[in-house]
Amino acid sequence: MLWYACTVFTSAFLLFQVQPMIAKMILPWFGGSAAVWTTCMLFFQLVLLGGYLYTHWTVRALNPRRHAMVHIGLLALSLVVLPITPGASWKPASGDHPSASILLLLAACVGIPYFLLSTTSPLLQAWYARSGRGVLPYRLFALSNLGSLLALVTYPVLVEPMLSTRVQGAVWSIAYAGFVVLCSVTAWRTTAGKLAVEDAAVEEEEPAPPKPAFGSYVIWIVLAAIPSSLLLSVTSHLTGDVAAIPFLWIIPLTLYLLSFILCFDTQGWYQRWLFLGLFPASLLWMAYGLDKGTEDMSVRLLVSAFSAAFFVVCMVCHGELVRLKPHPRYLTGFYLMLSVGGAAGGLFVGLVAPSLFISHFEFPIAIMACALLLVWLVVQDPESSYYDQWNSLGALAVMSCTLVLCFFLGRTVRKNIHDYKIVTRNFYGVLRVREVGNIGEWEGYRTLLNGSINHGEEWTHPNRRLDPVSYYCPQSGVGRAIRKRKPGSPQRIAVFGLGAGSVAGYGRPGDLVRFYEINPLVAELSKSEFFYTSETKAQVEIAMGDARLSLERQEPQNYDILAVDCFSGDSIPVHLLTVEAVQLYFKHMKPDGVVA
Repeated sequence: MLWYACTVFTSAFLLFQVQPMIAKMILPWFGGSAAVWTTCMLFFQLVLLGGYLYTHWTVRALNPRRHAMVHIGLLALSLVVLPITPGASWKPASGDHPSASILLLLAACVGIPYFLLSTTSPLLQAWYARSGRGVLPYRLFALSNLGSLLALVTYPVLVEPMLSTRVQGAVWSIAYAGFVVLCSVTAWRTTAGKLAVEDAAVEEEEPAPPKPAFGSYVIWIVLAAIPSSLLLSVTSHLTGDVAAIPFLWIIPLTLYLLSFILCFDTQGWYQRWLFLGLFPASLLWMAYGLDKGTEDMSVRLLVSAFSAAFFVVCMVCHGELVRLKPHPRYLTGFYLMLSVGGAAGGLFVGLVAPSLFISHFEFPIAIMACALLLVWLVVQDPESSYYDQWNSLGALAVMSCTLVLCFFLGRTVRKNIHDYKIVTRNFYGVLRVREVGNIGEWEGYRTLLNGSINHGEEWTHPNRRLDPVSYYCPQSGVGRAIRKRKPGSPQRIAVFGLGAGSVAGYGRPGDLVRFYEINPLVAELSKSEFFYTSETKAQVEIAMGDARLSLERQEPQNYDILAVDCFSGDSIPVHLLTVEAVQLYFKHMKPDGVVA
């Protein structure tokens, strides 16, 4: 048992150490957007599905000895890709198709090691179940999630502050090589000599339990898909629309793993009557918070509310999975369905929703899916004590809860699209253009919003269109720096973040205003809906791609002014504020230039 436990724990720890590690390595290359983490999570879920599919097939197709030899060979082959640190050649040249670039990069750098790490828990549980030692192999799944949780919470506290990303990659690669040895020894011991003979005898003596029905497979997928989609939706909402706090995404993922640990370790943690009772209130709380947003609620309250409600949903879904789990003989199929559900939820939020919806509608949809799940849980088991106690009263309460949910979620969807001239979306977020007054009115203006953040405004009256307003008014730091120039002396101005193009309003003949912008939609809207870049007297250029990467590729530009105004959520991406970044900026400045 010690060999099993050590191997499972080590694989889970490495599995969840590499997730934040590789995400942090590539985050600056794709603009520091919260969507980078969402895409990474999608990749991890898809590879996890591949690992579980491999386990499910090989356990049935190969005898124990041959299976061990194949797996040991794959482990040895995976050492070829070490170390996992991506090289500079993977840096994107532009901001186009970031999802595909991220998925390809992750597949090349960590795909094979991550795949083999993901197979360890279900594979060793299957081998342990075949040995018939009397201890439920599902306890190993709880141990696996404990290792994952420890890796997740120690990374931002211990690993990330103390080691550079390159050292992190090297240390992880060395630890993975050690895991390869450990897992190979465990596989060989499991299937060697006397032990393999005993395992085969146990399998022959044990009568075959009934195979799970088709409906069981479906409900396993649904119960896994709902918390997976809600995990990414809650994470995206908290990091994008509530607060751009570093490592805030760890809170939902930690709660997600904690629910697995509590539910799969022992049956005492999931009290069905308690969590089913909290379930409707949790959904209503999330819907209310989504509707009110940061306008009426503090950031701390919102984060706490969404986290607590999300944890209740995870406990219900994972608790029901444990309640409906099959005989250990069918555990690989069970885990395969869990990974199918997890990947389906990730695909919906990570790829389908950004292509299908013009705003973040996937979050309200996930909450409504939870409400439908609650209806199913109440009516599907008429013999349960929960149903006996509540009966028709419980059904009435569930219907009332669903109606109130529809009200709040409907208001949220309407608020996201109503009274806006344009609502559109891509990998980098939701963009909205709001127009107040008609285009010829003196007080008429347009506003560009990215999520809930104002990214620039402009008067629409022809005589006021080039008057810089909002963050770039004449009294602002950038406004004062530009207006300080000597009469008749052209200026070279660089701006990180295009927005509405406000700085171009200061442009004079002979000036160069170059915007560095990573979001193609921002570039399109600045030209089609705003007038700064099209009516200015200066020469305007838009360099697409991450601003820091673009500067790294350019020769010294001798800028008079460089304004850093890139925002992800409501804060500047960290990689644009480091010592190395500022040193790079000054390489492109004139001796008396200004970095703002």
